[in-house]
Amino acid sequence: MKITFLGTGTSQGVPVIACECGTCLSKDEHDKRLRTSLLVEKGDTTIVIDAGPDFRQQMLRESVRKLDGIILTHEHKDHISGMDDVRAFNYKSQDAIDIYAEERVQKAIKREYSYVFAEYQYPGIPKMRLNTITDYPFTVKELTIIPLRVFHYRLPVYGFRIGDFAYITDANYVPEETKEKLAGVKYFVINALRKEKHISHFCLREAVDLVREISPRKAFITHISHQMGLHSEVMAELPQPVILASDGLSFTCDD
Repeated sequence: MKITFLGTGTSQGVPVIACECGTCLSKDEHDKRLRTSLLVEKGDTTIVIDAGPDFRQQMLRESVRKLDGIILTHEHKDHISGMDDVRAFNYKSQDAIDIYAEERVQKAIKREYSYVFAEYQYPGIPKMRLNTITDYPFTVKELTIIPLRVFHYRLPVYGFRIGDFAYITDANYVPEETKEKLAGVKYFVINALRKEKHISHFCLREAVDLVREISPRKAFITHISHQMGLHSEVMAELPQPVILASDGLSFTCDD
């Protein structure tokens, strides 16, 4: 199974156009981050977790030519606002794209993309087929996916486990029952917004503490704001086996 970080950044913090910090002015490509999203490929199955405003650019950069589904962690705009661009995949497959989300998130999608679900189907609109996520495992072709309930401040959101791989973004609390579902994970992705504590995201120290608790073979930090600092400097501070992820980073993990 191949994992690719489509984006590792966030809309949190000062907009880049107004910021003069070292991270935003860095020439290092590791410091250039699109909004957080993940590509998972296994055999003939290709899925994306979250589709924010950079979705089209991310699909083009990684030459994604088929898409079997989009799985959504939650309904915030930086995770769903690129979904209009599924129309290119509709055209190629001549079918709707399967969207996997819990019921609350589906309601937000129907508000955001009301024209997709309207009685009158305007020519050329994107086609989406909604599938409901609960706490139970579900399958997308070759992939069996285990939802992981975590909390983004008071908002319940989902992370996901696929085999030996687990992915959690936009969270600052992982319940004990969810930690039990993470037992034995070898590759673990966790969010960390910055070094300072935040109301709704893990900070770097909290994320590293969780990695130590889960004890994976490799861990990756995502959903990184410019406030985290330069990639090269943060990498030098991180303990093994933690890596500050970057856009386009790929690795292969056990199925």
